[in-house]
Amino acid sequence: MDLTRKKLIEAAGRVFAEHGYTAATIRDICRRAGVNGAAVNYTFGDKMGLYTEVLRHSVRAAQTAAMSAALDSSLSPEDTIRGVIRARLMSLCQEARPDWHFRLVMHEFSHPTPAMARVVDEGMRPIYERVRKAVGAIIGLPPGHETTRLSVNSIVGQILFYAFSRPVLTRLQPELKLTPDQLDRIAHHIADFSFAYLKKVGNGKYHG
Repeated sequence: MDLTRKKLIEAAGRVFAEHGYTAATIRDICRRAGVNGAAVNYTFGDKMGLYTEVLRHSVRAAQTAAMSAALDSSLSPEDTIRGVIRARLMSLCQEARPDWHFRLVMHEFSHPTPAMARVVDEGMRPIYERVRKAVGAIIGLPPGHETTRLSVNSIVGQILFYAFSRPVLTRLQPELKLTPDQLDRIAHHIADFSFAYLKKVGNGKYHG
């Protein structure tokens, strides 16, 4: 990645995470990046172009090798779901990931911009569609069926709970450190908990 481009993405990520898209200024971003004020327009077209790339970069940072492995077409529906849960949980809660990634996405969820649609289609939809197919295979319903969609939403909700509720969880459960080993156990729990419902709904329709 070009050095100026890299500096702008990192600086903009922090500024957008702190202030949101509307309040963030190109001047502040360029000052933090240590680049000329015209660099944003030259490199990204405009402020929205920069924001879209920063949001895309943040979502892409969560696309780990583990996620790619989980989407292997040769895996069973159960293994696909279990792998996606683990990969997503690890990427959302890992300490090594810069804090601005999480805060930026939270801002976007609270105050959506036109960038959201592009990022969802590019980075999130393929994973979502794959999980819907896997869930549908287990319960014996089409991916677009309401029960399939609600089931996927419930699985995603369990994952996001640990990411979004982390400040509260550290007070309610001080012993919950969310270490890699702990996250691995949580991932297996979410999968087992979800499969109990899915297989009950499926009533033996799927035999993998």
